[in-house]
Amino acid sequence: MEKNRIEHYGDELFQALRDRRAIAPITERQADLSLEDAYRISLRLLERRLAEGEKVIGKKIGVTSTAVQRMLNVHQPDFGYLTDTMVYGHGDALPIGGELIQPKAEGEIAFVLKRDLSGPGITNADVLAATECVMPCFEIVDSRIRDWNITIQDTIADNASCGLFVLGDQAVSPHRVDLATCGMVVEKNGSVISTGAGAAALGSPVNCVAWLANTLGRLGTSLKAGEVILSGSLVPLEPVRPGDHMRVDIGGIGSASVRFI
Repeated sequence: MEKNRIEHYGDELFQALRDRRAIAPITERQADLSLEDAYRISLRLLERRLAEGEKVIGKKIGVTSTAVQRMLNVHQPDFGYLTDTMVYGHGDALPIGGELIQPKAEGEIAFVLKRDLSGPGITNADVLAATECVMPCFEIVDSRIRDWNITIQDTIADNASCGLFVLGDQAVSPHRVDLATCGMVVEKNGSVISTGAGAAALGSPVNCVAWLANTLGRLGTSLKAGEVILSGSLVPLEPVRPGDHMRVDIGGIGSASVRFI
């Protein structure tokens, strides 16, 4: 796709983000949109955010679980960029009413890296060796595409439907927990709404991080020491609105809670 079309769609998504306004799916208007084009649009969107002073602090992996793939009718993983304006702490109030459009929450395991991971050829052992700690987290995804009517190209272009994220109050070594079998329980407003396990994300969250490192390696970039990597949801997406409260508990890792305003 021509550079001016890439910039046009990236700029449109950036303005939709700033205006809290959903737009028509890009694939309805650009039927030949490729995955490569979609990632180029995502980079244009990121460039606009960085130009306003935001800083990249990590990356997210999306659409890793069968439950989420079925909900969105998207059947392969993707990735997006995390910036310093997206992160909140355990127990914080998230201003979804003033910042997001159509938010949904998902429980995940976050990896914090202590060294770079440069693919291709990254193995699960490499991921574990490069990980400082793992933490419980919520990702609050959002879509600038109207009614979540997305294809894989639409969500990639829209920075993998990134919104905000919350890191829990505990961090453990990845060697102290079985990341494939650890259980997750998600509560909303005091009631359990879903359960999951590490294996829900491509068999293990470690597989997800290895996939990302190798995918980025083929694109000429890498995961960096100090970055936070959100490894993908282990449970279905849950719509949220101001006034809701959610908590996630992950066996052997800890918990994260969040209030929405």
